[in-house]
Parts: sequence; C-alpha cells; structure tokens
Amino acid sequence: MPRSLRARLLVAFLAVAAAALGTVGLAVLLVGPGRFADAMGHLPGDPMGEMMAVATLDAFTDAMREALIAGTVIAVAAASIVSLAVTARIARPVSRLAGAARRIARGHYTERVATDEPGELGELAASFNEMAGSLQATERRRLQLVGDVAHELRTPLTTLDGYLEGLEDGVIEPSTRTWSLLRAETARLTRLINDLTQLWQAEARQLSLRAVRLDLAEVAAEVAARFAPQAQTRGVTIELRARPAIALADQDRVAQVLSNFLSNAIRHAPDGSRVTIRTEPGSGTARVLVTDAGPGLAPDQLVAVFERFYRVDPARSRAAGGAGIGLAIVRALADAMGGRAWAESEGPGKGATFGLELPAPGQRPQREQSSQAD
Repeated sequence: MPRSLRARLLVAFLAVAAAALGTVGLAVLLVGPGRFADAMGHLPGDPMGEMMAVATLDAFTDAMREALIAGTVIAVAAASIVSLAVTARIARPVSRLAGAARRIARGHYTERVATDEPGELGELAASFNEMAGSLQATERRRLQLVGDVAHELRTPLTTLDGYLEGLEDGVIEPSTRTWSLLRAETARLTRLINDLTQLWQAEARQLSLRAVRLDLAEVAAEVAARFAPQAQTRGVTIELRARPAIALADQDRVAQVLSNFLSNAIRHAPDGSRVTIRTEPGSGTARVLVTDAGPGLAPDQLVAVFERFYRVDPARSRAAGGAGIGLAIVRALADAMGGRAWAESEGPGKGATFGLELPAPGQRPQREQSSQAD
C-alpha cells in the first residue's frame, strides 16, 4: 500500500473506477447477447435464419468486446487524469498543513495556513491556526516568565550579595538591622519561590482540592474579620453584604482567593474609603465580589491583571506591592475548582470589582476537575 496520501487517494479512485468498469462490462457481456437475439426475432426451425443469427451474434459479440476494451482504455485514461487532479486538489492543503506543522515544530510559531478551503479542510486549517496561535502565546508567556523570574530573583540576590560582601570586607558592621534586612530578602525569595510553586501546581492541576458544600457568605465573614485590623489602620471600612450563596468548592482555596482580593482592595483603596464584599447566588452558581474605590482599571488591564508578574503600577516597590503572582494564582485556583475569576471597572479612577464564581452543588463544573494530591 502506498504511504503518501496522494498515492492512496489515486489508488482508491482507480479501484472504484475499475470496479465500476468491471461491473458494466460483465453486465453487458451477460445481458447483451440475449437481448440482441431477442431483438433480431428469427423464427425457430428456419436453418438459414439460425445460421445468420449465429453469425450475427458472433459479430455482435466481437464488436461489443472491442468496444468494451476501447471504452475501458479510454475510461481508465480519463479516470487517471481526473483522479490525479482530484487527489492533488485534496492532498495539497494537507501537504501545506504538514509543512506548516514541521516548521512550528522547529520553533516558527508565527506559521499559519490559508483557511479558504471548503468544508472539513477549511475547518481543519482554522483549527490548525488556532492551535498555532495558542502555541505562540504559550511560548511568548514562557519567555516572559523566564525573564520575569530572572528579574525578580536578581534584586534580592544582588542585595544579599552586596551585604555579604560588605560584611566579609568589614565595610558593613554586623548588627540587628543588617541581619533583619538579610532575613527580609531571604523571606522575599522564599515567598517568590512558594508563589511560583503554587502557581505551577494550580495550573498543572496538581493541587490537593477538597470540594465540599459551603456558604460563601460564611467564608467572606471570616476573611473580612481577619483583615479588619489591617483596614482600620488606614481608616478603610469593610462592608459585608452577604446573602446565602452555596457553592461546591475547597473552603481553604476560596478563602485564599478572597484574601487576595481583599488585600489588594485595602492596599489600593484611598484612606477613609469603603471596601464592599458581596455574596450572591446565581443560576447554578455562587458568587463573591470585592469592590473598592481605588484607581480602577483600563479596559486592556481587566484581563492582563491576571497574568503572571503583571502590575498595574510598575513604579510600585516590589517588596511593598508584591511580585504580581497573586492574581495569577487566583485565576488558576478558580479554574481548578471549576469556576472563574474576573475583574470589572468603569475605568481609571472609578474603582474596581474582582469576582469569583463557583459551581453550585449538583451543577457540572465549567471545567472537569482533575486535581490530585501533589
């Protein structure tokens, strides 16, 4: 059997043509002589008529065979030409896809193919382009992640190296302040590594999740009480508008998501302002939303804010404002629990709302949960 698609299609077309020609030829040879004899209408018992009938039938049979042979040769030639054209027409887009796939495998993620083919071939080309775009975006995020991680590690390591060198040379006196600063930098490195590990585990569905029936209003009340002292130092009021909202999720992970939302809201809220936590049931879902009166988000920031290492205010200190991994972990946790996380804002200066939506008990999660213990 030929290995190439074009050769296989050609053999298939020729096999179909041969089967059709063989069937027609056999039918003609079996039916034709009898029908011819009936059409001649010779009377029985007429020796001359019978001799003429036999001679005429033999001549008809010979002519029919010659005609069938000639027709078969012409039909095979025509079928071969048409089959070559059709197989080339069908195989050409597939060959282009194969070539584009090989180039993508070599790292050319900008490769795309034409989608103007009709039917399934066009759908295949469109799916291929969608896959290529996803691979390109993944590769871009991977390169950005490597660069961001290197940048995040460089600052504390540089600080540690400078102070250790100063201590070694006697330029810096060992003191409580020096040791505290060194411990702070190592703690910063530890937080970064722990956040990256948790992000990887969440995105790879390697976190241990224990889905139980819980009321988001109760979780929101616990988190709000925990952050109340931090809010009071800035005069920020935490207002809880809790309605029973039953979800099927991991209680600790929900509290982690809500803690991230509330921590960001308090950090960005103006002094003396209000942060509102709302819980509400939906159609087969349950939601919790945190709203602040902070600087708000531009339309292009609403999605980007959940990307790794993205920070709305790049000038903010990394130590004070975090490394920009928290919301990426939030999105990964929401996905792992079969829900979604999102942000809303009417624009810069108009505050922002961060929401978490989770499936209610008895509802099919938006994404199949495949998380397992690490």
